[in-house]
Amino acid sequence: MTQRILFVCLGNICRSPTAEGVLRQMARARGLDVEIDSCGTGAWHVGEAPYGPMQQAARARGYDLSDLRARQVTQADFDRFDLMLAMDADNLANLRALQPGPCRAELRLFTDYAPHTDADHVPDPYYTRDFNGVLELIETCSQGVLDQLA
Repeated sequence: MTQRILFVCLGNICRSPTAEGVLRQMARARGLDVEIDSCGTGAWHVGEAPYGPMQQAARARGYDLSDLRARQVTQADFDRFDLMLAMDADNLANLRALQPGPCRAELRLFTDYAPHTDADHVPDPYYTRDFNGVLELIETCSQGVLDQLA
């Protein structure tokens, strides 16, 4: 059975598309059947490619994000996906506020899958400028997600 995972951040140009690209590549390498997408809670960047410096950092680590485009979360996402992973507590609160009632998706923080890191959120590199640190955390959390799915 295909697992469907949606990553959610604020604008869908840094953290969530990076998590989408990283998890997609890692799942493929493990031969896992996973449908992966990403979105933002806000509409500011709908249709835009991931942020240039984030793409460059990802490319340097072997991840191609160039075909991804930002979109905003929809009500239908809550029943389309099995798991919606928020990048921070604010994104999770926004998802819970948008949730249309009982739904298929389980809402969680992405960092729940890397408890050994003590990270409680994925920092926004648009502001911190720590693209490599964010990539490392996303890789660690992605391994945790895949370990749980396997």
